[in-house]
Amino acid sequence: MRRLAARGERLTVGALPWVAPVYRAMPQVAEVIEFPFAHGGLQFKARRSLAKQVEGRFDVAYVLPNSLKSALLPFLASIPKRVGYLGEARVGLLTHRLKNPPKDKRPPMVAFYSALSGEAGIEADRPHLHVDTAQCDAVLAKLGLARGGYYVFVPGAEYGPAKRWPVQRYAELAQQLDAPVIVLGSGKEAPLGTEIVALAAGADCRNLAGTTTLAEAFALIAAARRVISNDTGLMHVAAALDVPQVAIFGSSSPLHTPPLSARAKVLWLKDDPAYQPPLDCAPCFQRVCPLGHLRCLNDITADRVRAAL
Repeated sequence: MRRLAARGERLTVGALPWVAPVYRAMPQVAEVIEFPFAHGGLQFKARRSLAKQVEGRFDVAYVLPNSLKSALLPFLASIPKRVGYLGEARVGLLTHRLKNPPKDKRPPMVAFYSALSGEAGIEADRPHLHVDTAQCDAVLAKLGLARGGYYVFVPGAEYGPAKRWPVQRYAELAQQLDAPVIVLGSGKEAPLGTEIVALAAGADCRNLAGTTTLAEAFALIAAARRVISNDTGLMHVAAALDVPQVAIFGSSSPLHTPPLSARAKVLWLKDDPAYQPPLDCAPCFQRVCPLGHLRCLNDITADRVRAAL
């Protein structure tokens, strides 16, 4: 977004409602169109209807997902230039196509998507988000929190348990910290927060997972003293807001999806020469540990995370 705006393109982003707040927090985005599509299915009529509404408005469409249906709307809207990766059976839908690199040679995700801009030097790109100060203060006042006076835990990971640092470890860390802890995440991750609060007996720990909007979660992260998270979406939000953080990696790789911030500390046992025996199995990119031991996460102690903080 920053690259496109810098060369004078006015940016409108089409997104599903649950992720639209991400783009509203990008200063480069002039407009967000919320897609009325349900998850799954082609929903051709709905796409054709929206295409008619936006026809003639745009010169270029950058299609980020690799799916056929994501390229269908720009095609039906007759947008002259349609840029994207080859993806699944959409040669005729895109006018400018990039080849998908093999999985074992795929660059970090930011470079992967920045390449759609057609510019060089994409390796240096780093996302930035902005939260309005008044909006942030309103959220803090509503919850009785002080700026810089609490830690944020993000214990979930939609992908699966092989990306989640154990709740027991989060609870142990909460008991060691010198300020209150709030737990953030989706409604699906609320039980993780409930378990952390129960295990962290005596610690000032509140579970807000599933109770905030995404915009409120952004504000709470922006004002936090530190953020501790797994490799998940809110980890990247913390990095884009330049909040000090510790990011814990297990089955995934920080070489592919790192938190791009100088204020981020990554803990990944695969990258630790002192850890023995070496984690030859990592990164496996599996949802559940295929070997059943989950050493990559179980062996990261709360003391180690506190030291990184």
